[in-house]
Amino acid sequence: MSRTEEFTELRPLLFAIAYRILGSVSEAEDAVQETWLRYEGAATEPTSVKSYLSAVVTRISIDVLRSARVRREEYTGTWFPEPLLDDPYEDPERSAELADSVSMAALLLLERLSPLERAVFVLREVFGFDFAEIAAAVDRSEPACRQLAVRARRHMADGRPRFDADRREREELAARFVDAFREGDVDGLTELLAADVQVTGDGGGKAPAFARPVMGKEKVARLFAAFAGQLPSSGMILEAHEVNRQPGMVMRDADHRIVGVMALDVLDGHIQTVRAVINPDKLTHLGPLADVWALHEQTMRGRRSRS
Repeated sequence: MSRTEEFTELRPLLFAIAYRILGSVSEAEDAVQETWLRYEGAATEPTSVKSYLSAVVTRISIDVLRSARVRREEYTGTWFPEPLLDDPYEDPERSAELADSVSMAALLLLERLSPLERAVFVLREVFGFDFAEIAAAVDRSEPACRQLAVRARRHMADGRPRFDADRREREELAARFVDAFREGDVDGLTELLAADVQVTGDGGGKAPAFARPVMGKEKVARLFAAFAGQLPSSGMILEAHEVNRQPGMVMRDADHRIVGVMALDVLDGHIQTVRAVINPDKLTHLGPLADVWALHEQTMRGRRSRS
Protein backbone atom coordinates (compact mmCIF):
# COMPACT_ATOMS: atom_id res chain seq x y z
CA MET A 1 0.00 0.00 0.00
CA SER A 2 1.35 3.43 -0.93
CA ARG A 3 1.76 6.26 1.58
CA THR A 4 -1.13 8.09 -0.03
CA GLU A 5 -3.40 5.06 0.38
CA GLU A 6 -2.30 4.50 3.99
CA PHE A 7 -2.91 8.14 4.85
CA THR A 8 -6.30 8.22 3.12
CA GLU A 9 -7.40 5.16 5.08
CA LEU A 10 -6.38 6.73 8.40
CA ARG A 11 -7.53 10.27 7.62
CA PRO A 12 -10.96 9.92 9.35
CA LEU A 13 -9.24 8.80 12.57
CA LEU A 14 -6.70 11.64 12.40
CA PHE A 15 -9.44 14.22 11.89
CA ALA A 16 -11.46 12.72 14.76
CA ILE A 17 -8.48 13.01 17.11
CA ALA A 18 -7.64 16.56 16.03
CA TYR A 19 -11.23 17.79 16.24
CA ARG A 20 -11.70 16.47 19.78
CA ILE A 21 -8.48 18.13 20.89
CA LEU A 22 -9.17 21.43 19.12
CA GLY A 23 -12.96 21.81 18.95
CA SER A 24 -12.53 23.39 15.53
CA VAL A 25 -13.24 21.79 12.17
CA SER A 26 -11.02 24.19 10.23
CA GLU A 27 -8.09 23.84 12.63
CA ALA A 28 -8.49 20.05 12.70
CA GLU A 29 -8.44 19.91 8.89
CA ASP A 30 -5.29 22.06 8.86
CA ALA A 31 -3.66 19.75 11.44
CA VAL A 32 -4.46 16.71 9.31
CA GLN A 33 -3.05 18.38 6.19
CA GLU A 34 0.16 19.28 8.06
CA THR A 35 0.38 15.67 9.24
CA TRP A 36 0.27 14.49 5.63
CA LEU A 37 3.05 16.90 4.62
CA ARG A 38 5.29 15.61 7.40
CA TYR A 39 4.54 12.00 6.53
CA GLU A 40 5.12 12.63 2.83
CA GLY A 41 8.50 14.19 3.63
CA ALA A 42 9.62 11.55 6.16
CA ALA A 43 12.82 9.76 5.13
CA THR A 44 11.95 6.42 6.74
CA GLU A 45 8.84 4.29 6.96
CA PRO A 46 7.45 4.01 10.51
CA THR A 47 6.92 0.61 12.11
CA SER A 48 3.26 1.46 12.78
CA VAL A 49 1.80 4.02 10.40
CA LYS A 50 -1.29 4.45 12.60
CA SER A 51 0.77 5.16 15.74
CA TYR A 52 3.11 7.48 13.86
CA LEU A 53 0.39 9.54 12.19
CA SER A 54 -1.70 9.69 15.39
CA ALA A 55 1.34 10.97 17.27
CA VAL A 56 2.08 13.62 14.64
CA VAL A 57 -1.49 14.94 14.46
CA THR A 58 -1.66 14.99 18.27
CA ARG A 59 1.53 17.04 18.63
CA ILE A 60 0.38 19.50 15.98
CA SER A 61 -3.04 19.80 17.65
CA ILE A 62 -1.47 20.46 21.07
CA ASP A 63 0.62 23.30 19.62
CA VAL A 64 -2.40 24.80 17.85
CA LEU A 65 -4.54 24.52 20.99
CA ARG A 66 -2.00 26.39 23.10
CA SER A 67 -2.27 29.44 20.85
CA ALA A 68 -6.03 29.02 20.33
CA ARG A 69 -6.70 29.19 24.07
CA VAL A 70 -5.40 32.76 24.16
CA ARG A 71 -7.77 33.75 21.35
CA ARG A 72 -10.70 32.08 23.11
CA GLU A 73 -10.04 34.08 26.27
CA GLU A 74 -10.53 37.25 24.19
CA TYR A 75 -13.58 35.93 22.34
CA THR A 76 -16.67 38.14 22.19
CA GLY A 77 -19.58 36.52 24.03
CA THR A 78 -20.06 32.81 24.62
CA TRP A 79 -17.61 30.48 22.84
CA PHE A 80 -18.83 27.16 21.41
CA PRO A 81 -16.94 24.62 19.29
CA GLU A 82 -17.42 24.64 15.53
CA PRO A 83 -20.40 22.35 14.85
CA LEU A 84 -19.75 18.99 13.24
CA LEU A 85 -22.62 17.62 11.16
CA ASP A 86 -20.89 14.47 9.91
CA ASP A 87 -18.20 12.69 11.94
CA PRO A 88 -16.13 10.71 9.40
CA TYR A 89 -14.72 8.15 11.85
CA GLU A 90 -16.60 5.01 12.90
CA ASP A 91 -15.57 2.27 15.31
CA PRO A 92 -18.41 -0.06 16.43
CA GLU A 93 -16.43 -1.14 19.51
CA ARG A 94 -16.13 2.45 20.75
CA SER A 95 -19.32 3.99 19.36
CA ALA A 96 -20.53 5.23 22.77
CA GLU A 97 -17.22 6.90 23.59
CA LEU A 98 -17.06 8.49 20.15
CA ALA A 99 -20.60 9.88 20.34
CA ASP A 100 -20.34 11.24 23.89
CA SER A 101 -16.86 12.71 23.40
CA VAL A 102 -17.82 14.82 20.39
CA SER A 103 -20.99 16.36 21.85
CA MET A 104 -20.97 20.12 22.42
CA ALA A 105 -21.27 19.53 26.16
CA ALA A 106 -18.25 17.22 26.24
CA LEU A 107 -16.10 19.51 24.09
CA LEU A 108 -16.90 22.44 26.37
CA LEU A 109 -15.93 20.31 29.36
CA LEU A 110 -12.64 19.41 27.66
CA GLU A 111 -11.88 23.15 27.56
CA ARG A 112 -11.21 22.93 31.31
CA LEU A 113 -8.19 20.69 30.71
CA SER A 114 -4.67 21.72 29.84
CA PRO A 115 -3.63 20.90 26.25
CA LEU A 116 -1.61 17.88 27.43
CA GLU A 117 -4.42 16.59 29.65
CA ARG A 118 -6.88 17.01 26.83
CA ALA A 119 -4.70 15.11 24.35
CA VAL A 120 -4.04 12.27 26.79
CA PHE A 121 -7.72 12.01 27.69
CA VAL A 122 -8.79 11.93 24.04
CA LEU A 123 -6.24 9.30 23.04
CA ARG A 124 -6.85 7.08 26.07
CA GLU A 125 -10.53 7.42 26.95
CA VAL A 126 -12.00 8.03 23.51
CA PHE A 127 -9.76 6.05 21.16
CA GLY A 128 -8.28 3.45 23.51
CA PHE A 129 -4.57 4.02 22.76
CA ASP A 130 -2.16 2.32 25.17
CA PHE A 131 0.10 4.43 27.36
CA ALA A 132 3.23 3.57 25.37
CA GLU A 133 1.63 5.07 22.25
CA ILE A 134 0.34 8.08 24.20
CA ALA A 135 3.77 8.71 25.74
CA ALA A 136 5.33 8.76 22.28
CA ALA A 137 2.61 11.06 20.99
CA VAL A 138 2.89 13.72 23.71
CA ASP A 139 6.63 13.26 24.40
CA ARG A 140 6.20 12.38 28.06
CA SER A 141 7.00 9.29 30.09
CA GLU A 142 4.36 6.61 30.60
CA PRO A 143 4.06 7.37 34.36
CA ALA A 144 3.59 11.06 33.55
CA CYS A 145 0.88 10.18 31.02
CA ARG A 146 -0.89 8.01 33.59
CA GLN A 147 -0.92 10.96 36.00
CA LEU A 148 -2.23 13.26 33.27
CA ALA A 149 -4.97 10.73 32.52
CA VAL A 150 -5.98 10.53 36.18
CA ARG A 151 -6.19 14.33 36.48
CA ALA A 152 -8.12 14.61 33.24
CA ARG A 153 -10.62 11.91 34.27
CA ARG A 154 -11.13 13.65 37.61
CA HIS A 155 -11.86 17.00 35.95
CA MET A 156 -14.16 15.41 33.39
CA ALA A 157 -16.02 13.35 36.00
CA ASP A 158 -16.96 16.53 37.89
CA GLY A 159 -19.18 17.71 35.05
CA ARG A 160 -19.45 14.82 32.59
CA PRO A 161 -22.64 15.32 30.54
CA ARG A 162 -25.35 12.66 30.56
CA PHE A 163 -27.65 11.94 27.64
CA ASP A 164 -30.59 9.63 27.06
CA ALA A 165 -29.13 6.31 25.99
CA ASP A 166 -31.75 5.43 23.38
CA ARG A 167 -30.66 7.18 20.19
CA ARG A 168 -33.98 6.61 18.41
CA GLU A 169 -35.93 8.22 21.26
CA ARG A 170 -33.64 11.24 21.17
CA GLU A 171 -34.09 11.60 17.42
CA GLU A 172 -37.88 11.31 17.72
CA LEU A 173 -37.96 13.96 20.45
CA ALA A 174 -35.79 16.27 18.33
CA ALA A 175 -38.12 15.80 15.34
CA ARG A 176 -41.11 16.69 17.51
CA PHE A 177 -39.22 19.74 18.78
CA VAL A 178 -38.49 20.96 15.24
CA ASP A 179 -42.15 20.47 14.26
CA ALA A 180 -43.39 22.39 17.32
CA PHE A 181 -40.78 25.07 16.67
CA ARG A 182 -41.89 25.53 13.04
CA GLU A 183 -45.53 25.77 14.09
CA GLY A 184 -44.85 28.13 16.98
CA ASP A 185 -46.68 25.66 19.22
CA VAL A 186 -46.03 27.01 22.73
CA ASP A 187 -47.78 24.11 24.47
CA GLY A 188 -45.97 21.55 22.33
CA LEU A 189 -42.61 23.19 23.00
CA THR A 190 -43.28 23.49 26.73
CA GLU A 191 -44.05 19.77 26.90
CA LEU A 192 -40.69 18.89 25.34
CA LEU A 193 -38.50 21.25 27.37
CA ALA A 194 -36.99 20.52 30.78
CA ALA A 195 -38.11 22.83 33.58
CA ASP A 196 -34.63 24.38 33.81
CA VAL A 197 -33.85 24.35 30.07
CA GLN A 198 -31.26 26.89 28.95
CA VAL A 199 -30.69 28.47 25.52
CA THR A 200 -27.36 30.10 24.71
CA GLY A 201 -26.00 31.55 21.47
CA ASP A 202 -22.52 32.02 20.00
CA GLY A 203 -22.44 34.92 17.57
CA GLY A 204 -18.84 35.93 18.25
CA GLY A 205 -19.81 39.57 17.80
CA LYS A 206 -20.36 38.84 14.10
CA ALA A 207 -24.01 37.78 14.17
CA PRO A 208 -27.06 38.61 16.30
CA ALA A 209 -27.13 36.36 19.37
CA PHE A 210 -28.70 36.28 22.83
CA ALA A 211 -27.09 38.84 25.12
CA ARG A 212 -27.44 36.32 27.95
CA PRO A 213 -28.80 32.79 28.35
CA VAL A 214 -32.59 32.35 28.30
CA MET A 215 -33.71 29.96 31.05
CA GLY A 216 -36.92 28.17 32.02
CA LYS A 217 -39.29 26.27 29.76
CA GLU A 218 -42.02 28.94 29.64
CA LYS A 219 -39.57 31.66 28.56
CA VAL A 220 -37.81 29.41 26.09
CA ALA A 221 -41.08 28.16 24.58
CA ARG A 222 -42.30 31.74 24.08
CA LEU A 223 -38.92 32.72 22.59
CA PHE A 224 -39.04 29.93 20.00
CA ALA A 225 -42.71 30.56 19.24
CA ALA A 226 -41.96 34.24 18.60
CA PHE A 227 -39.06 33.24 16.36
CA ALA A 228 -41.34 30.86 14.45
CA GLY A 229 -43.72 33.74 13.77
CA GLN A 230 -40.93 35.46 11.85
CA LEU A 231 -40.14 32.45 9.62
CA PRO A 232 -42.66 33.28 6.84
CA SER A 233 -41.36 36.82 6.37
CA SER A 234 -37.70 35.78 6.48
CA GLY A 235 -38.13 32.62 4.40
CA MET A 236 -36.01 30.67 6.85
CA ILE A 237 -36.10 26.87 6.86
CA LEU A 238 -35.56 24.62 9.89
CA GLU A 239 -34.13 21.14 9.32
CA ALA A 240 -33.71 18.42 11.94
CA HIS A 241 -30.12 17.24 11.69
CA GLU A 242 -27.65 15.47 13.96
CA VAL A 243 -25.08 17.92 15.35
CA ASN A 244 -21.94 16.56 17.00
CA ARG A 245 -23.62 13.14 17.14
CA GLN A 246 -26.48 14.54 19.20
CA PRO A 247 -29.94 15.76 18.10
CA GLY A 248 -29.94 19.18 16.53
CA MET A 249 -31.18 21.47 13.83
CA VAL A 250 -29.81 23.44 10.89
CA MET A 251 -31.30 26.82 10.00
CA ARG A 252 -31.19 27.95 6.35
CA ASP A 253 -32.45 30.98 4.43
CA ALA A 254 -34.81 30.81 1.46
CA ASP A 255 -31.83 30.06 -0.83
CA HIS A 256 -30.75 27.17 1.43
CA ARG A 257 -27.69 29.03 2.69
CA ILE A 258 -26.60 28.33 6.27
CA VAL A 259 -27.92 30.72 8.93
CA GLY A 260 -26.94 28.77 12.04
CA VAL A 261 -26.92 25.45 13.83
CA MET A 262 -28.59 24.36 17.07
CA ALA A 263 -27.35 21.45 19.18
CA LEU A 264 -29.72 19.85 21.71
CA ASP A 265 -28.90 17.98 24.92
CA VAL A 266 -31.64 15.43 25.69
CA LEU A 267 -31.99 13.79 29.10
CA ASP A 268 -34.91 12.08 30.83
CA GLY A 269 -37.09 12.61 27.77
CA HIS A 270 -36.71 16.39 27.72
CA ILE A 271 -34.46 18.96 26.08
CA GLN A 272 -32.07 20.26 28.74
CA THR A 273 -29.88 22.64 26.74
CA VAL A 274 -30.00 24.38 23.36
CA ARG A 275 -26.74 25.78 21.99
CA ALA A 276 -26.99 27.95 18.89
CA VAL A 277 -23.92 28.68 16.75
CA ILE A 278 -24.49 31.69 14.49
CA ASN A 279 -20.94 33.07 14.17
CA PRO A 280 -20.29 32.78 10.40
CA ASP A 281 -16.60 32.08 10.99
CA LYS A 282 -17.62 28.78 12.58
CA LEU A 283 -20.00 27.75 9.80
CA THR A 284 -17.95 28.19 6.62
CA HIS A 285 -17.16 24.46 6.43
CA LEU A 286 -20.89 23.69 6.13
CA GLY A 287 -21.44 25.45 2.81
CA PRO A 288 -22.61 28.86 1.50
CA LEU A 289 -23.62 31.23 4.29
CA ALA A 290 -26.61 33.52 4.56
CA ASP A 291 -26.32 37.22 5.37
CA VAL A 292 -27.57 36.98 8.95
CA TRP A 293 -27.62 40.73 9.50
CA ALA A 294 -29.80 41.23 6.42
CA LEU A 295 -32.14 38.49 7.68
CA HIS A 296 -32.21 40.15 11.09
CA GLU A 297 -33.10 43.52 9.58
CA GLN A 298 -35.78 41.90 7.42
CA THR A 299 -37.24 40.27 10.51
CA MET A 300 -37.23 43.54 12.44
CA ARG A 301 -39.02 45.30 9.58
CA GLY A 302 -41.64 42.56 9.61
CA ARG A 303 -42.08 43.03 13.34
CA ARG A 304 -42.47 46.80 13.00
CA SER A 305 -45.04 46.44 10.21
CA ARG A 306 -47.17 44.13 12.37
CA SER A 307 -47.06 46.41 15.40
